[in-house]
Amino acid sequence: MEESRVIHEITPLMGKDALYIAERRKKEFTYPIHNHEVFELNYVEHAPGVRRIVGDSNEVIGDYDLVIITGQELEHVWEQNTCTSDDIREITVHFYLDLSDDGFLSRNPFHSMRKMLLEARKGLAFSLEDIMRVYPLLDTLSKVKEGFYAVTQFLTILHELSKSRTMHPLATSSYAKVEVESDSRRVLKVKNYIAKNYMDEIRLNTLADIAGMSPSAFSRFFKLHTGRNLSDYIIEMRLGYASRMLVDTSKSVSEISFQSGFNNLSNFNRIFKKKKGCSPSEFRDNYQKTRIIV
Repeated sequence: MEESRVIHEITPLMGKDALYIAERRKKEFTYPIHNHEVFELNYVEHAPGVRRIVGDSNEVIGDYDLVIITGQELEHVWEQNTCTSDDIREITVHFYLDLSDDGFLSRNPFHSMRKMLLEARKGLAFSLEDIMRVYPLLDTLSKVKEGFYAVTQFLTILHELSKSRTMHPLATSSYAKVEVESDSRRVLKVKNYIAKNYMDEIRLNTLADIAGMSPSAFSRFFKLHTGRNLSDYIIEMRLGYASRMLVDTSKSVSEISFQSGFNNLSNFNRIFKKKKGCSPSEFRDNYQKTRIIV
């Protein structure tokens, strides 16, 4: 049986082009789930009820939605769902910027922008407050005729968004295949251990030993540096791998449950539904409906 795959979009951004900007007015979303090699900023207005899927993130949007995606393998789609608006506005910008350690964005003035774009490998969504701050620039972007000024206006949008304190990542790191990074060498060693051993039982004492700390001190240290409890982090990591297998393989839910490190199927189903809002089978079915054979 042939498995369905994500369509790989060939972007209009070509050769030495800096930006591809498309503004549309439409009544429905029909494009299937896809990914592409270039980065994307996507703004949607007046489309409440649309379902936005980015990796293993599944959210219903309101009147305004703004997302940046820089993960080149990260699939995404905006589905019509319950939206009944007949005047949807969408602005899509395809772009590419060098995020390497010695690229132009590694210079000091661009530190926050580069940090944001690296985080956007998992997809980043912005609050209404953030959107309103850049709205005048977004609103007129497609009308800027001279390329240089369009680029500088777009970079200003990215810079302003990079100041956000309310942006939130969408896909999990393990689903998006993003390598873990951290300013703390201890946290990095622990995250790498979890990433390699997520399918097995992971003991607090083992992780504390890796960090060279007592279990209680390590638990406080981990939450301070990651903003999450250790158990929540491990569950998120396992769910990311499980979601990826649900999408990319035809393995049974039971197989995926155990290969993701959950000790029994009912526990896996319960946690998955609590965190994702649907059962593993429903998650798989939703993806199959938005994919095409390529």
